[in-house]
Amino acid sequence: MWRVAVTVPAGAAETFAWALEPFADTVGIFGIEDDRRSPDPPTWETDLWLADRCVVEIVSEDEPDRPGIVAAIAVSAAERGIPRPEITFEELADRDWVAETYRGFPELTIGRYRIRGSHIDTPVPPNAITLTIDAAVAFGTGEHETTRGCLTALDRLARRIRPHRVLDLGCGSGILALAAARTWHVPVVASDIDPVSVRETRRNARVNGLLPLVEAIRSPGWRAPAVRSGGPYDLVFANILARPLVRMAPDLAHGLAPGGVAVLSGLLTWQEARVLSAHRTQGLRLVERFRFGDWSTLVVSR
Repeated sequence: MWRVAVTVPAGAAETFAWALEPFADTVGIFGIEDDRRSPDPPTWETDLWLADRCVVEIVSEDEPDRPGIVAAIAVSAAERGIPRPEITFEELADRDWVAETYRGFPELTIGRYRIRGSHIDTPVPPNAITLTIDAAVAFGTGEHETTRGCLTALDRLARRIRPHRVLDLGCGSGILALAAARTWHVPVVASDIDPVSVRETRRNARVNGLLPLVEAIRSPGWRAPAVRSGGPYDLVFANILARPLVRMAPDLAHGLAPGGVAVLSGLLTWQEARVLSAHRTQGLRLVERFRFGDWSTLVVSR
């Protein structure tokens, strides 16, 4: 894993974030505390505007394109009329970040859903939907704000819809596919570009007794025949990143049944407008949104 960061005036942070996004797996903007204005560090939701400066950072699995990043930063600095900031390139230690973060994580309650590791065996309320998800190398144990947003959306949707065809695009650990299968007892296609995620989804489906309902396949987006032939879908989860969400908006519109619903996540709050614009162009409208920390979950419908 690699980290690249620049410190820039707060008013220019979004410009630099957009410039760095093509080189990133994730993008973050963090305000730097100004003691003259506030005794507390600024947060994204309330006090980011108080910060004089922000750190814009990206993280990626691949070694960064240094010439490309240097050029993008130079262009952004010229555009905003500020000196070119110093760029930090940092290789992160080779660690199993997911397992380290979630080792021994407690049971999570998100709406009607209880997410717990296999080491937890305490009784649960009879009306709760319990899923056993252990920390692993695939993303998704319910702790992250994006997964929490999707499960919150699923809990709300379960009160008013009953889908027959469901797709979990970018399934990670398969937590959303499993939750949908357990909620409605319907077949779910779970796809991911990462073969490790496909394997983990199958394992989790087996652990939770849902293997007959969850079909885990490897697919770059909507390209796999099994993904295309499984539609049109009444419900689609796409918990990925803003750029692929924008790029695949036409595929989603084509693969979503009339009246179908899609839950979009993996985007930061400042990326909402761009993602929504791409989907509105395809005839999809915003139904509901959820925000947890810096992250947004959007529910759209045909």
